[in-house]
Amino acid sequence: MRYEGMLAETISIAGDKGENISAYVARPLGPGPFPGIVLIHHAPGWDEWYRETTRKFAHHGYAAISPNLYHRAGEGSSDDVAAKVRAEGGVPDAQVIGDIEGAVAWLRAQPYHNGKIGVIGTCSGGRHTFLFACHTKSIDAAAELWGGRVVMSKEELTAKQPTAPIEFTKNLSCPLLGLFGKEDRNPTPEQVALHEAELKKHGKQYEFHMYDGAGHGFFYYDRPMYRIEQALDGWKKVFAFFEKHLRE
Repeated sequence: MRYEGMLAETISIAGDKGENISAYVARPLGPGPFPGIVLIHHAPGWDEWYRETTRKFAHHGYAAISPNLYHRAGEGSSDDVAAKVRAEGGVPDAQVIGDIEGAVAWLRAQPYHNGKIGVIGTCSGGRHTFLFACHTKSIDAAAELWGGRVVMSKEELTAKQPTAPIEFTKNLSCPLLGLFGKEDRNPTPEQVALHEAELKKHGKQYEFHMYDGAGHGFFYYDRPMYRIEQALDGWKKVFAFFEKHLRE
């Protein structure tokens, strides 16, 4: 029988502008080397689903970190903190990019890391994943799961989110995986088509999968939106994508 063990804990890392933020990390026990994964949490916050998913990646042989992008909003339940952040109009895009870069830097400094890093996020975290992949040269692969508001109308732009992520497509620095539900309203299939057209226009390496019978958040087994067949297939595609780009 093969020995299996895992370390999972909450730590403090240097985020945007060197400011300390909390992060949840999980990795297999042993010397490695392990590929790195940064998990970008969704609008509902730095919650239990993201902790479980961080451990899921560790179980699959990755060193994983999920930074708390809502750290500055204070302590409390993930629901309460997310509500506070939502009321304040979300977190600034520039700050999020800095926080994710901090998580990448932390992984790169670990002696058990293999030198390659992927980023994955769902919902607003999918948007942040794509945005980050267009603002850095420090990662090797990005998985955007139903990233809403990659395509934004002029009316949706704010001081915290001044530019639609799709505008940065030409700067995408790594292969991109996209998973979407055909019944989603944010992003709609039409917005996903615009997103894809822009990637094609700039000759980017990407693969998009649009699932029939699924809407927003179809991986979330604790919510009515869960779709077991589509989620199981989606996870297969996520792990195949990261195996290809982070281990080979």
